[in-house]
Amino acid sequence: MLKTLINVFRVPELRNKILFTLGMLAVFRIGSWIPMPGANYSEIVKSMAHESQSGGALARAAQFVSMFSGGTLDRSTIFGLGIMPYITASIIFQLLASVLPALKRLQEEGPVGRQKIMEWTRYATVLLSIFQSIGYLAFLNSQGMIYPMASSNPLWWVMAVTAMVGGTMFLMWLGEQIDRFGIGNGVSLLIMAGILTSMPAAAKLLMADFQPGEEGKMGWLGLVCLVAGFVGIVAATVLMTVAQRRIPIQQAKHTRGRRVFGGQKSYLPLRVNHGGVMPIIFASSLMIFPSVIFAQLKTQTQTMDIAPWIKNLMFFFSDALAQGQFVYIVLELLLIYFFSYFWINVQFNPEDMSKQLKESGAFIPGLRPGPRTAEYLDTVMTRITYVGAAFLGLVAVIPVVVYKSFNINMIVTQFLGGTGLLIVVSVALDMLQRIEANLLMRNYAGFLSGGDDDGPRLAGVSTT
Repeated sequence: MLKTLINVFRVPELRNKILFTLGMLAVFRIGSWIPMPGANYSEIVKSMAHESQSGGALARAAQFVSMFSGGTLDRSTIFGLGIMPYITASIIFQLLASVLPALKRLQEEGPVGRQKIMEWTRYATVLLSIFQSIGYLAFLNSQGMIYPMASSNPLWWVMAVTAMVGGTMFLMWLGEQIDRFGIGNGVSLLIMAGILTSMPAAAKLLMADFQPGEEGKMGWLGLVCLVAGFVGIVAATVLMTVAQRRIPIQQAKHTRGRRVFGGQKSYLPLRVNHGGVMPIIFASSLMIFPSVIFAQLKTQTQTMDIAPWIKNLMFFFSDALAQGQFVYIVLELLLIYFFSYFWINVQFNPEDMSKQLKESGAFIPGLRPGPRTAEYLDTVMTRITYVGAAFLGLVAVIPVVVYKSFNINMIVTQFLGGTGLLIVVSVALDMLQRIEANLLMRNYAGFLSGGDDDGPRLAGVSTT
């Protein structure tokens, strides 16, 4: 490991990319502490701490959004919205490309078409940032977290919205610079950096709860089990992230004169977790809305003069849809399965893949090129997606089960699974593979190689 790290910094180009990436991440963290003028920071911290201790629906919603902004939402900084509006706009255009033929044709035109779609994505990011910043500032104002002198001034609203929109656009530009001059996916690295910033707070809460010998506190056995569970879940997540179903592919032989070309054997890798982290993000975000709505209705109906059965109904739905309850877990698992198959239908097209294999002179042994191959690929993808969705459901449920069963803070349990862990593992693996590829190009052994000097290979990549 130490030798590999030394090799990384021996390559000037790779060293400059890594240092540039670290510098951009440092800029991101410095900017995440610049407060929004006019916001009552002490009141915001007090309110967020109270909501976090109560474990209410609003606290879960704030924690989910704050995860993608690196905690800047809780501190009401100029980076309060984070990179979330850009991610939302990108997902919208990705989904539209699958249903709008004109947009799909533009996407297939190559770099020119993709550049046009990227331009529209930036415009959509600005619009989403404006609406989200207005809603966020209005919520802070309604909760008394904005100084009255500021909230009564229209110019302050213009300044505050402009600052938050500018912060999001700056983060988008920062991610693009990492893509061009750094190493790794810039937007994903910003999200990962935001998630990892909550690790010191989780460690602090864990140490505060670690009181061996005291009743109701964590002892040595609990700490060892928690650490072992974290290591095991991370290992399983890495395994499922890189897991593939390899379909054997045979190249057709071509005879030109006296020479025979082709005939090589290879494979078509189909990822078990093809949807990545998107199904969990969609399912978690959708489950937040009903829990927040019914929690607010439960609070409001307590003081209203309405029929008792309506109050009982609000109480039932509010309790049933609370995080960790049986109904909540079942609905979240069903949504994860639904969005896993939905994302596969959007991203994976067996007809196009079968057509590409046929045009390149390749085929799956025992299957006719064309519709039969497409049907086979669709069947295989449907089966492995079932396994991938089950893994995503298990990862999503583990933090809630640990939180409810062992009374451990949600900030700590989020590192035992959920969206944050999947994002961190996926981004870290992608960055390691990029560094590995750069080292192998220069005949250096990398992080993922087998350790032999004769032929280090990148994990999961065929050399046939």
